Amino acid sequence: MSRTRRDYAGVVATVPTTLPYVRFSPHSAHWWLGGVLRELIVGAGIAKTDIDGLCVSSFTLAPDTAVALTQHLGMSPRWLDHIPMGGASGVVALRRAARAVQAGDADVVACIAGDTNQPDSFRDTISAFSRFAQDAVYPYGAAGPNASFALLTAHYMRRTGAMREDFGKLCVAQRDNALRYPHALMKKPLSMDDYMQARPIADPIHLFDCVMPCAGADGYLVMTEDRARDLKLPFVRILSTIERHNAWSNDPIQMRGGWTVDVDELYGMAGVGPWDMDFVQAYDDYPVINMMQLEDLGFCGKGDGPDFVRANTFTVDGSFPFNTNGGQLSVGQAGAAGGYLGIVEAMRQLTGAAKGRQVEDAEHGLVSGFGMINYDRGLCTAAAVLSRGQA
Repeated sequence: MSRTRRDYAGVVATVPTTLPYVRFSPHSAHWWLGGVLRELIVGAGIAKTDIDGLCVSSFTLAPDTAVALTQHLGMSPRWLDHIPMGGASGVVALRRAARAVQAGDADVVACIAGDTNQPDSFRDTISAFSRFAQDAVYPYGAAGPNASFALLTAHYMRRTGAMREDFGKLCVAQRDNALRYPHALMKKPLSMDDYMQARPIADPIHLFDCVMPCAGADGYLVMTEDRARDLKLPFVRILSTIERHNAWSNDPIQMRGGWTVDVDELYGMAGVGPWDMDFVQAYDDYPVINMMQLEDLGFCGKGDGPDFVRANTFTVDGSFPFNTNGGQLSVGQAGAAGGYLGIVEAMRQLTGAAKGRQVEDAEHGLVSGFGMINYDRGLCTAAAVLSRGQA
């Protein structure tokens, strides 16, 4: 079905908020999620009771889910969603919250994601990540994402001719961007020599290819444009969104994501194309997924990711600004909040709140998400095109 920009007319996202990341935390996921909700309420100048819709994403909230969290937070929303989709959660939450507001099921939706990181949190998460992981991966010693992304990276390199230096260029550029972002956990510059000489983790992945688990939370609000104007809040317009799950399941090893199924709809609904984007915020737990997204979202041909990387700088003040706050590879991965990091940064860019990393005259931005890795592929993909709201 052909769709137009009118599908999201009048619904906006506003008040992007981050509870600063820390490497380890004694607090629970509930504490982090409550903290970011408080920041949203204060930032919007509203009461908690004004929030009648809630989207929640967290890996360490268990055994609770979103509905139990409402009791912890003293909320009674009339619309509720629990989105356990990892790196795709932020965009999927935006998509579903916008539809809820559009349908009149909620007036103000808080989309929040957060996780704690205690000494055993990450180990516990990966050991119980999925039934597939428990039965088919974990018993053979391939615990966690490093082995899975090593498989994907090696396959991608064989198919495209990508070199470690190509992945390194993305990691070095993102670190340069992160040095301008006060919440980034990585505070030191990263050179290509540093990247190339880093210790191996799972061939061909080395240290700086791997995301660092941490604790933190991110969030934003979705409401009507009229409501945002009444509250005098800067906002971004939602031009289009897509989500897709378990795409191309017959591919022996993933080389393409679900974005490729719906990318024409993404740009067609928005009324803009790839080259109208002033920046891209891509989910980046490992750099090979950056390459895949650049191809699948139409910025270069399939398999041309290495050449595209060699032709651009990816820094805030260079060509093709990419993950302008440093992405997870330099900010850290706060569990499910990693899927929110890009969308919150995109909102800051489009409202002129990115401070020392502001992309000049940014009007349009693309955010993409990727989540729920099961050995040889990620199951969830999503993307959104956002634009600057007009005063």
